[in-house]
Amino acid sequence: MLVRLILGLLITVAGLAFAARRAAWLYRLIRSGQPDEKRSDVMAVRAKTQLAEVFGQRKLLKWSVPGLAHLFTFWGFVILGSVYVEAYGALFDHDFHIPLIGHWAVLGFLQDFIAVAVLVSLAVFAVIRIRQAPGRKERASRFFGSHTGGAWLILFMIFNVIWTMFLFRGASAAVGVFPYESGAWVSLGVGELLEPLGSSVTEPLETVGLLLHIGVMLAFLSIVLYSKHLHIFLAPVNVTAKRLPDALGPLLPMESAGKPIDFEDPGEDDTFGRGKIEDFTWKGMLDFATCTECGRCQSQCPAWNTGKPLSPKLVIMDLRDHLFEKAPYLLDGKEPPEERPLVGTKEDFGVIDPDVLWSCTTCGACVEQCPVDIEHVDHIVDMRRYQVMIESAFPSELGVLFKNLETKGNPWGQNNSDRLAWTKGLDFEVPVFDGELAENVEYVYWVGCAGAFDDNARKTVRATAELLQLAGVEYTVLGTDESCTGDPARRSGNEFLFQMLAQQTVETLNAVFEGREPGTRKIVTTCPHCLNTLGREYPQLDGHYEVLHHTQLLNRLVRAGKLTPVKPVDAGPVTYHDPCYLGRHNKVYEPPRELVGATGATLSEMPRHGDRSLCCGAGGARMWMEEQIGKRINLERVDEALGTDAETIVTGCPFCRVMLNDGLVQRQSEQRGENVTVRDVSQLLLETVRERGQTRTEI
Repeated sequence: MLVRLILGLLITVAGLAFAARRAAWLYRLIRSGQPDEKRSDVMAVRAKTQLAEVFGQRKLLKWSVPGLAHLFTFWGFVILGSVYVEAYGALFDHDFHIPLIGHWAVLGFLQDFIAVAVLVSLAVFAVIRIRQAPGRKERASRFFGSHTGGAWLILFMIFNVIWTMFLFRGASAAVGVFPYESGAWVSLGVGELLEPLGSSVTEPLETVGLLLHIGVMLAFLSIVLYSKHLHIFLAPVNVTAKRLPDALGPLLPMESAGKPIDFEDPGEDDTFGRGKIEDFTWKGMLDFATCTECGRCQSQCPAWNTGKPLSPKLVIMDLRDHLFEKAPYLLDGKEPPEERPLVGTKEDFGVIDPDVLWSCTTCGACVEQCPVDIEHVDHIVDMRRYQVMIESAFPSELGVLFKNLETKGNPWGQNNSDRLAWTKGLDFEVPVFDGELAENVEYVYWVGCAGAFDDNARKTVRATAELLQLAGVEYTVLGTDESCTGDPARRSGNEFLFQMLAQQTVETLNAVFEGREPGTRKIVTTCPHCLNTLGREYPQLDGHYEVLHHTQLLNRLVRAGKLTPVKPVDAGPVTYHDPCYLGRHNKVYEPPRELVGATGATLSEMPRHGDRSLCCGAGGARMWMEEQIGKRINLERVDEALGTDAETIVTGCPFCRVMLNDGLVQRQSEQRGENVTVRDVSQLLLETVRERGQTRTEI
């Protein structure tokens, strides 16, 4: 008894000392990042998130089979902690049991059940890894680029935890010192198998099993701390520190040393974006260390799925590896002998290749699917900010975009005087803001640049205006007082330009809504990008408005009986494309679908829809950049839509409509989808609320 006590304590002290040294090093490294003071607010919400995502495994359970296996494995770690309490107690006292509950058969049953469930889960993980092996599936595998050898080692170590547990508990049962007389069905069964060996065998076997069980745990602890499986300890912290209310939607305002940058009078030492690894906040560094390399982000990324070099997983892994390489210099406060550029080509030994950085559409699929709440899009945009504002290194097409936004106030470079051209031909007068907002006006109808200048988007804003007219909704448009909200500038990294455009628009809207109380400053728009910027980013600039997407408002009007469909729409089978900035970024999934249902159309969903919808390829300012690597994203999405045999592709975003229409035109030139059209939800609805034979403007 004394020998095993001494051995048990010696290996524990040695193992914990080794692990503590690594844990302290990681803590110092992560805390060396820039300050981020917004990660500890609304703790009640953060606690709820912790329960849902860590203990409830909410995100992982979206992937049913691997999610369920991970759920059992996680709870195995939690519940089997009680077995280690019993094991350490047995070092001191052969007859040890946990006070109050130590003889409870339910606890014994639960311990054995979860251990068996973990064994089954290990088999599931093994099958998944074999079927998804990068050597077989190459880029199609979500494990492509991951450290698969380390993953197999972890599965082996978990297996060792389980079999040593049953050896220890079974031998304890055979010796007669097991705390449970019933319930622990596997352990008691192993004890019955061992009992015929006699006490001369089972007693030393119990000691061996006990020390092995403790030793495996301590070895496992060190392996985890020195491998990608750090997420076992860091994931709960990262989930608690996630952006709220959602890690999508608004981009964070730019800060330097934890303080907002004053763009009218920036400080001399202010850092714009991320140009070096030490420029990232501690939360960014925590993200890098937390990555599980599971590849769920990679499997959902539209860029990766169309042959481009961007993998959100590999971006985080590369940043993590660079952070660890540079750690000795960061912790000692010294400059490395040769600094690798954070963004640079392979020839320049860059950490992140420019083609990787600029392939991102900021669709947010990576963030949505990440089970540990890594904020990939924030990090990519922050690196873009440095490249644009400090290095002036960006795709040439963006130079034209920036010039158009600066000089014309819209991405297309059109004259502002044409902002009301979409109203021509309507059989009613569109109310235009004349300097004072009438009391009866409920909404400002934000047309947006696409709605004003793109021919297809004009059809959407015209249809929406007609529906608002039919429903008796009092609204006004701003006409030439409108300007770009700044979304393409911000997503492409030009925060200076975004601030200029946004400040101008906030001043305009605050003047329009002057005298109106919060809750009565309502805006409706057909553009999800405008929706996101006006409603979720302008509060950063003291612009507070209640912003609705047109599908949300139209759905309310249908529900209220103010718009009544009178005939089924003549559109054939319909498939709906979820715009990223409406769906993932703002969680608007049902209103457009309910409207499609209200028109009488038959909805046929694409394989990737809802929060797994595939991007059209236009976000992140990609609308204005050439797509020269791999398959065009819009073609991938159009091919998916054509696979549903739908006759109409419906969406709720002008950018999506342009991209889908362009892709469809190309496929039609190849004699595919010749009878298919792309339309907005509002156009379908307008067709159904009109009586047969009623004249209408062209939609």
